[in-house]
Amino acid sequence: MEELLKALADPTRAVILDELVERTGQTLFEICNRLSSRHGINPSRQAISQHLAVLESAGLVRSERSGRFKFHYVDTAPLRRIAERWPEAGRQDTAASTAAPEAGRPSTANETEAMGGTAGPGAPRTGTSPSSEGKKP
Repeated sequence: MEELLKALADPTRAVILDELVERTGQTLFEICNRLSSRHGINPSRQAISQHLAVLESAGLVRSERSGRFKFHYVDTAPLRRIAERWPEAGRQDTAASTAAPEAGRPSTANETEAMGGTAGPGAPRTGTSPSSEGKKP
């Protein structure tokens, strides 16, 4: 897992993956040209080759030789390990923040105002209620 996260942490490697996702099966020469022309990234071919080696050791890229050429292909399967490590955490937080206040959970001042009620004493009052929009104080 650590190797996978390390591979994803570098911005240049992320751009290389983006390019391979868009068009897989590229040679080192093609990747270097796309990085230069599309992203303004101009490292040496050796540097890009080292980035590809890190991505390959993490399982995100595989390469095949065909004659004089070496083609690089993206493999996003290892990314599933990240999703499996923290399975539902992101989705539950998002669902809870968009849903109506749950029973047993105290509602915030904004939720109370949005439902037409008034906030309790000492509750922070931020924003405006829909009925006061457009009116002068």
